[in-house]
Amino acid sequence: QVQLLESGGGSVQPGGSLTLSCRAPEYMFPGTCMAWVRQGPGKEREGVATIYTGGGGEFYADAVKGRFLMSRDNFKSSVYLQMDSLKPEDTATYYCAAGESNVRDCERLLTALGAGDIAYWGRGTQVTVSS
Repeated sequence: QVQLLESGGGSVQPGGSLTLSCRAPEYMFPGTCMAWVRQGPGKEREGVATIYTGGGGEFYADAVKGRFLMSRDNFKSSVYLQMDSLKPEDTATYYCAAGESNVRDCERLLTALGAGDIAYWGRGTQVTVSS
């Protein structure tokens, strides 16, 4: 069974920082679009950031551009999400997700999160931003 293991969530005050980590199976590095997806209370899921484990740039949702940074470490089979200048509206459960093997346009995973787009989901880690 494929597992995506997230860690690093927690509670932080507005303006603070957190870093999320996701450990994935080795065979996903390289060659897979990986994404961070969040779902806030009463909101739909939204793609936050994506990256191709084979190299190239990252893609970000407008709401987090300039504040979040997604990175990868192929040797550790892991992706990360550095979150700075956190706002209360960033409060959500954050999920690590792996795209289907035929997905090569990683930016697509910012909006396409259905069964034909995402192959695997992590269990999620809670991020709470509150004073």
